[in-house]
Amino acid sequence: MTSTTSAQAGFSRRGFLGLAGLAGLAVTAVGLSACGGGGASGGGGAAASATVKLPTYKEFTGVTPDIAGNAQGLQAGYFKLPNAVQSVKTPPLKGKVTGLTETFDTMSPGLKDNPFWQRLNAKLGGDLELQIAEDIGDGYPAKFATVLASNDLPDMMWVPPNQGIPNVGPMLEAKFQDLTPYLSGDAVLEYPNLAALKPDSWKTAVVNGKIWGAPIPSTPFGQVYLGNHDMWAQVGGFEASSADEFLDKAKELTRPGEQKYALEPAYINALHMVTEWFGAPNSWAVNKDRTLTHLYETDEYMAGVEFTAKMFAAGVFYPDSKATDIRNRVANGSVAAQVVVGPHDIRSYRSLSRTAKFDILIPFSADGKVKPTYDMGYGTVGFTPFKKAEEGKIRELLGLINYLSAPFGTVEYMQKNFGELGQDYTLDGSGNPVRTDTGTTNAPGLVSALNIMASPENVIFNPGFDDDTRYVSEQEKKLLELAWRNPTNGSYSDTNAKVGAKITKQLRDKVVDIITGRAKIDELKDAVKRWKSEGGDKMRDEYQASLDPNAPVFRS
Repeated sequence: MTSTTSAQAGFSRRGFLGLAGLAGLAVTAVGLSACGGGGASGGGGAAASATVKLPTYKEFTGVTPDIAGNAQGLQAGYFKLPNAVQSVKTPPLKGKVTGLTETFDTMSPGLKDNPFWQRLNAKLGGDLELQIAEDIGDGYPAKFATVLASNDLPDMMWVPPNQGIPNVGPMLEAKFQDLTPYLSGDAVLEYPNLAALKPDSWKTAVVNGKIWGAPIPSTPFGQVYLGNHDMWAQVGGFEASSADEFLDKAKELTRPGEQKYALEPAYINALHMVTEWFGAPNSWAVNKDRTLTHLYETDEYMAGVEFTAKMFAAGVFYPDSKATDIRNRVANGSVAAQVVVGPHDIRSYRSLSRTAKFDILIPFSADGKVKPTYDMGYGTVGFTPFKKAEEGKIRELLGLINYLSAPFGTVEYMQKNFGELGQDYTLDGSGNPVRTDTGTTNAPGLVSALNIMASPENVIFNPGFDDDTRYVSEQEKKLLELAWRNPTNGSYSDTNAKVGAKITKQLRDKVVDIITGRAKIDELKDAVKRWKSEGGDKMRDEYQASLDPNAPVFRS
């Protein structure tokens, strides 16, 4: 395994997977489809992408979930690991395959020192060799650019949706294989695990009217406030009928003398939650004339900034903005609530407390009149294109990605994520997997890297905590009633790839200054003007050129 650094500065597993749910408040998540590198190539990519025939969807029915999902985004839920079924008849590899990807977990040992990896390769029928970049520093875009410029490409290279890789359209046309003939329409049925990926996921892998790879689904849900149940029960529960009522509850829970505070000090995340209460759009709003208005340009956003500043002035945030132990504090009740990447994140708190109960806050009306919104997440973490090759090699790579995209409940899913029973993992009394010492040492970094490169649709699975699974499913249903999707998901803006992170950080820094009292609310308008002039308006033009004609108007 080649160890390099990766991701933009400050990105982490939580940050990366949650970016799309930030509604553009931190870094605008972009898709990788449509207009030829954001219009840079002028090749009519938007129109072509609007008419491409997406792969035929054929739901995986090999196992039956305990809680059914639906096409609107509700995730299937499982109470226990099902008896695994086989989804791939023959090993996909004939020889060596190389790839470039990233891990969001602790780096695993390299192939020659990693029996977990070796056992996976034995099942694959060949050698999967990966360069794996770590989620630290700013190395992945640089590593990607270096490898791309070398003209010695690996067989596969993961393309992330939000790490600033520019000129995606021209790059794909020049360096990578058009997979449309292999995946469009019924052609995908040759690869059943890829056919089980939902149409919305596939849109992110369409550029210039061509399909360039299989998408890597992530949870379709965006950020939510997660609260300590016992703490909020003291003030009538983790809910409110107005923003002022929520603030009153937060003030009542905040007792500095006892080192107890209502909210974590992630001000931008808190602002995202508050703007939903005011009914703000999810990054971009489609107007009646089919133009776009950005979140930053709306009255709802300004109202959210003003109210978050009011919350800060009331002292309800934990005072150390650099604290690294907030999850532990939520678990033990010294901080009452934290913004998490999505409803499913309840499971990550079970390693901290097996007895505490956690609640998910459903967005409510800020004033009892306005309709709140809930920002759905981006839904994928990019796709993995193949370098140009002869047909036999392309089909071998498609077979590999089909294996690595095997759904939950399959033999291949277990092999990829847990390894060999008795060696890499054992089963507990309820039949759920528990990693052995060797599995703990050898698997996590590699499993993360594999799932970044190829993955099935997500499910709700909290082994040993059936009530959590039921609860998350019920809250997802409520969130879907308020759900709004960013209309630019599945669209590509080259300007956003080049300068989006920079200009958004500039605005975000000013917003944090306003929230914390170091700047006046009047300064927000100038910050928005700067954001627009330094790239925001150009991003708007590029997104409008590729806007889905069926995207709903935000406010009728």
